[in-house]
Amino acid sequence: MADVRELVDELDGLAQKRQLVARGASDYDLTHAVRRGEVVRARQGWYTTADPSEPRVRAVRVGGRLTGISAIVDWGGWVLGEHPLHVSVAHNAARLRSQWNRRHPLGVHRGVELHWAPILVSDQGSNWHVSVLEALRRVIVDHDLETAVAAVDWALHTRRVDEFDFELLILSLPSHKRAIRSWVDRHCESLPESLARTRLRLRGHRVEIQVPVGGKRIDLVVNGVVGLEINGKQFHAHTFEEDHLKGLEITIAGFHAMSLSARMVFAQWELFLRALESALASHPLDDLGNSGDSACELAAGPRIRTPASQSFGIS
Repeated sequence: MADVRELVDELDGLAQKRQLVARGASDYDLTHAVRRGEVVRARQGWYTTADPSEPRVRAVRVGGRLTGISAIVDWGGWVLGEHPLHVSVAHNAARLRSQWNRRHPLGVHRGVELHWAPILVSDQGSNWHVSVLEALRRVIVDHDLETAVAAVDWALHTRRVDEFDFELLILSLPSHKRAIRSWVDRHCESLPESLARTRLRLRGHRVEIQVPVGGKRIDLVVNGVVGLEINGKQFHAHTFEEDHLKGLEITIAGFHAMSLSARMVFAQWELFLRALESALASHPLDDLGNSGDSACELAAGPRIRTPASQSFGIS
């Protein structure tokens, strides 16, 4: 008797019946494995050892693969909030099913965004996902600027894509989306840092990242005045002294030291902006220098319409 679970695991946790039969599994072996809970029938002719509630299994159950923001989430990328399940299906796909029950047709069920893929896209990626470049392309096309920038920041920082891949990504975009090139940064180290940088730039602030000071680096320097540290980790006693020492070094270096938690970035951004504007108000604009983005020359104030922000529907 073939060990179906082991065979499926060898195929990255998802296999078609024909692949398993080719490796010696019989119909009896497959039925027995399903009944014993060793594998799950994700869809007619598809078997998996993954949790049936996982997004990747739900995408296969629909009849496709994860794409866009759903693929980025499944890979552990930088994404804020909940999103519908984005599924790439072949241009000629049929018999699409509910993400929750393979016996129910997809119908008009909420929570699934379908993307009909051309043959070229269908031939790339894995059984679970489209390629990384296609997933990023979908995020940039479908979502707002800060969401798109965070996804690309993650891909660059974790080396999911290299410089050559990034150029291919830019060329694959509609022309009005290519301005994202000037908003991403491979040196960004976290989701809250990416979100904060994009939001500050959209408000017209000049932002530098990973600025050296005292043998360490400041996460963000805003308008050459505020040294902003973004702490994405929970409090730990062993970092208490080091964190406070860094704050002193930032102040000694001539910056106004501020600290922001990830939760504040996610849920209390407007409160932080009030504090930031108070800090910047105590420094004359003449001290800010002339460097920075040409579209982001104001020290504070209302949101600025730039080519990139307009193309992403931001006003």
